[in-house]
Amino acid sequence: MTMRRLSGVLLAGALLLLPAFSQGGAALAQEAQKLTFDGDIALWTVAIRPDKTADFEQIMAKLQQALKTSSDPARQQQAQGWKVMKMPTALPDGNIAYVHIVNPVVRDADYTIMQVLYDAFPEERQALYEMYRGAFAANLSLATGSVVVDMSK
Repeated sequence: MTMRRLSGVLLAGALLLLPAFSQGGAALAQEAQKLTFDGDIALWTVAIRPDKTADFEQIMAKLQQALKTSSDPARQQQAQGWKVMKMPTALPDGNIAYVHIVNPVVRDADYTIMQVLYDAFPEERQALYEMYRGAFAANLSLATGSVVVDMSK
């Protein structure tokens, strides 16, 4: 009888504590999804569907607007150092490569495109997501690093 009571108390305690721990885990998972870059410069290449380049470029224009009009100084700094370059030739699979050139990297700033857009335009969240999802084909590469020689100096 005592063993049953003890196991019942342990089970009840576990049921009460598990949601608290799982919420912490969810918060950590959300934190892990934040896109930050190490180093001074980041080059991030993505593939965009060839028939959706206009949509992608529209999303990038919205991103620019979100960064430049943000009241967050870190977001405004991101706008100052973030450029997007379109490659002139299609990839072998037909997709078009775009390279995000981030120089300088804003330390600890979140470069998650959709999060920046969601924060700035919460009422357009679904439409922005669908447009970006329809255009995006794949992440191709990410290179980050520190400048070892600056030829301009």
